[in-house]
Amino acid sequence: MTNPEPDQALIDRARGDRAAFGELYERYVDRIYAYVLYRTGSPPDAEDLTQRVFSQALAALGGYDPAGGSVGGWLFTIAHNLLANYHRTRARRPAAPLEAAADAIDPALPVLEGLEAEEDARAVRRALDRLSPDRQHLILLKFVVGLSNADIGRVLGKSEGAIKSLLRRTLAALRRELDKDHAPI
Repeated sequence: MTNPEPDQALIDRARGDRAAFGELYERYVDRIYAYVLYRTGSPPDAEDLTQRVFSQALAALGGYDPAGGSVGGWLFTIAHNLLANYHRTRARRPAAPLEAAADAIDPALPVLEGLEAEEDARAVRRALDRLSPDRQHLILLKFVVGLSNADIGRVLGKSEGAIKSLLRRTLAALRRELDKDHAPI
């Protein structure tokens, strides 16, 4: 089995050979779709926006700068910006449950890894549901999509340090919510 070509090499190749962009698309389409589905709550809108993410990325290949972050971070930044426009132009729609986004991702990816039993997974979902949408969004980007803190910062327009701090506070809030479920009555 050969090692997959690095993302940057695919970008470089796709600049001269647009067919190479298809490989990059295959790497990221499920994660982008899951992210967009979570943020829109609408499979048809998620499909449309996912297509637009890759259309914009293909059109902007020449402007991609690896110094600005990873290819995944770049694609999620495009998705985040399209979602901001989507929400500005449409009435707010409820988000799909977090597990809907996780289910849309290739099952080979480590989603909610480390949970030993289905009851634990349900407890985590209940606790996540009680967090603010912004904190749920952060958890989605970090643990479901798997972005680095630097890439999350790029998507959300914050510094990596701010993301680390926000993530630490979010995980503490999640722990408190989980503890509420297991507190003696």
